[in-house]
Formats: sequence, structure tokens, C-alpha cells
Amino acid sequence: MTHSDRLAAHPTPLESRSSGSLTGKVRVPGDKSISHRALILGALSVGQTTISGLLEGEDVLNTAKSMQALGAKVERTGPFAWQVRGVGVAGFAQPANPLDFGNSGTGCRLVMGAVAGCPISAVFDGDASLRSRPMRRILDPLELMGARTGEAKEGGRLPLTLHGARDPVPILYRTPVASAQIKSAVLLAGLAAPGVTTVIEQEASRDHTELMLKHFGAQIVSTNEGSHGRKIALTGQPELHGADVVVPADPSSAAFPIVAALIVEGSDIVFSDVMTNPLRTGLLTTLREMGASIEESDVRGDAGEPMATLRVRASKLRGVEVPPERAPSMIDEYLVLAVAASFAEGTTIMRGLQELRVKESDRLEATADMLRVNGVKVEVAGDDLIVEGRGHVPGGGLVATHMDHRIAMSALVMGLAADKPVKIDDTTFIATSFPDFIPMMRGLGAAFS
Repeated sequence: MTHSDRLAAHPTPLESRSSGSLTGKVRVPGDKSISHRALILGALSVGQTTISGLLEGEDVLNTAKSMQALGAKVERTGPFAWQVRGVGVAGFAQPANPLDFGNSGTGCRLVMGAVAGCPISAVFDGDASLRSRPMRRILDPLELMGARTGEAKEGGRLPLTLHGARDPVPILYRTPVASAQIKSAVLLAGLAAPGVTTVIEQEASRDHTELMLKHFGAQIVSTNEGSHGRKIALTGQPELHGADVVVPADPSSAAFPIVAALIVEGSDIVFSDVMTNPLRTGLLTTLREMGASIEESDVRGDAGEPMATLRVRASKLRGVEVPPERAPSMIDEYLVLAVAASFAEGTTIMRGLQELRVKESDRLEATADMLRVNGVKVEVAGDDLIVEGRGHVPGGGLVATHMDHRIAMSALVMGLAADKPVKIDDTTFIATSFPDFIPMMRGLGAAFS
């Protein structure tokens, strides 16, 4: 039984209810995507990498442990401050035990890419939720590069053994869907291959891996491909050098208190250091289209990633149609956007959400269930989510979280403005991405009990 499975055996329910306005200034945890990548690229570099603002949630800590198991020296030097002394490209050592990623699909899939370019074997495992998630679309391109999948569950699910390539080969790979995880796995494997590894995507996904590879010294070129796509070309076998990384605040974590500020009357919250990478700001774009008051100031950047201070105030929202091409820039935020849509006036249509079906749970159906049990009219039509907003939410429901941290936080946000309290069956998995969510929200004035 994994650590996450043991936690799931002891659920902790929680109820949220309407209270006064939410006010204050906060910095949400460091971005999870950047935190994973800083640890992995630090481990694949020569010399020392210093990371500040690292997200210290379970998902990222499991990636840190996996880097240690693969031979890198990883240590915490203070609150959110870490140092990594790497082993260089293709320098990972054979791990003595299975690599346990708990609930983290991102950590697991990115490390698969990094291991695929090394002449070692590693067993990848996780909790019950991660074991149910598909890995074949990650394994397919890695096998083209010379890696080999050994023992695995049906459909390439965990636990599985990955045998890295002794002589990895560069490939040109067209991703079947817009997925930063697929792209990143191929690029990380491509570090160990001679020549140029190229990834082409029809819809541009998050570019954190490309930006951070440049920051660590890789030669990588990204160009437009078609109307919405990108072509990324990485020159293999570089000598990456340790670097300093300041992790910006996670926009996916900020999404929950941002929506809370918008729907709770009289609220006014300032968020510092929030990442504003254009490929991560789909939620902010959508909320502004709905009439949200979100002001941006103090724009700056680090390691290629822009960040800014955001001031968010309670607003009257209206229904909108969200185009499918926006999905890659806000795929993790649709759950809490659905909450905002429930409090808006009019219909909100969110199109092209097929990726939500292969997350920690089937988030499309789970989101619809969360709304229905609290009196919101909602429909799932193919891969579209249609929410009928009436300006208020009846509430009073018990939400099944399905071991999914984002469902848990979204439901708790809903309860802060609903007519009746909203209860969730378990808060345990919030710790995977936002360990301080509950105390931080209480500090802003949220009523949780």
C-alpha cells in the first residue's frame, strides 16, 4: 500500500458555508509544473541548482524522492528552498526500489521521459488513482526512441517497468493531443539522443519545459506550426549546467481563491507573484470575459516565466462560451470555472474538454455531479460542459471527491457563496498540490468546519 493509499483509508470530511467577505494579501504555493521540472532538470545537470519557492506538496516531494533514488543529491535548505546536485544528462543510476509518485501524473510521466534516455530500468508506481490512469500515450514515443516497457498492467497502467534506451535515437513526433506531458517526456528523453529530437503539436500546450531547458543551457528552438500549433526542436546530448530557479506562484492553485473572491460578495484579495505565462492564463481570460474584476500590476519574470500581482474583487458574472482551443491553457481550471459559471447569470458552454476524462478522476463527469448535487442545472454533451447559471447556487449537497484534490477545493469554494453549506467527503488529497489551502482560506475569512 502506497503512502497516498494509506491516507485515503482515513478520509477527513469538511463543510464550507457562506460567511462575510474574503479579504487580504496572499502568495499561493509555488507552481507545481515549474517545481517538478526544476527538480528533474537540476538532477540532469552538472553542478548545483538552487530552487526557491518550491511547492512542498506531496506530488512534488515524490518527484524529489525519485530524483534522490536515481542518484541526484536533493536537500531542503529552508522553507520552500531546495538544492539539487545533478548527475548530468543520461547519468541516472539504477534505483533500488520502485519509484512511488503517489497521485502525481505529471511527476510520473516526466520522469519516465528522463529515465527513457538512460541505460537503466525503473519500476514506476503510484496510488490507486494514478494506477488507473493511462500511460500508453507516453510510452509509445519513448519506445520509438529505444526505451522498452517491461512488466505492466493492462493498457500500460502502473505499476510498470521501464527499461531505458542504451542508445537512444532522436525522433520527429506529432503529439496525438495537446499535452505538455507527452511533449515534455519526449524532450527529456531526447536530451540523451544524438542529433535533433522534434515534437510537433497541432495545439500549443504549456511551454514550461522548453523555457526551463533553455534556462539550464539546452539548445532548443520553438516555432509556429499552423494556426495554433508549435514545432519544438531540441539538440541532444548537451551539458546542462545547474541554475538558480525562482518558482512563481501557481496560477492553477490561485484559481480557487480567485473564484472565491469573485463570487463572495464584498471580497477583495491581492495575489502576489502569480505566473502569467500566456499558455497558463486561459482562466483569467475567460473570467474577464465573464465580467470579473482582475487587475494586473508589477509584471516581471524569472527563468523565462512571467509573473505579476493580481487584485481580484467580487463581481457580477455572466455566462460565456469558452472555445476548445483555449483548453490547453486552462485544463486544470475548468472545475473551478464551472463553479464560477454556476454563480453567473446565463449559460456557460465549455467546449473540447476530453482531456478532463483522463485526470485524477473523470473530471468532466465528476464536475457535473458536483454541480448537480448542489442544485445547479448542468449537462455533459460529448466533451462539452454546459452550465446554466442563475446568479446563485442552492447548495446543501455532499460532494464525492474521487481522491481528486481539485474537486475537493472547487466544492469548498462553491460552499462559500451557496445558499446552504456544501460538504465534501474527504480533504486528504488537497495536500498533493496545496497543503495550506484550508488555513490560507480561513485566514482570508472563509468558513470551513
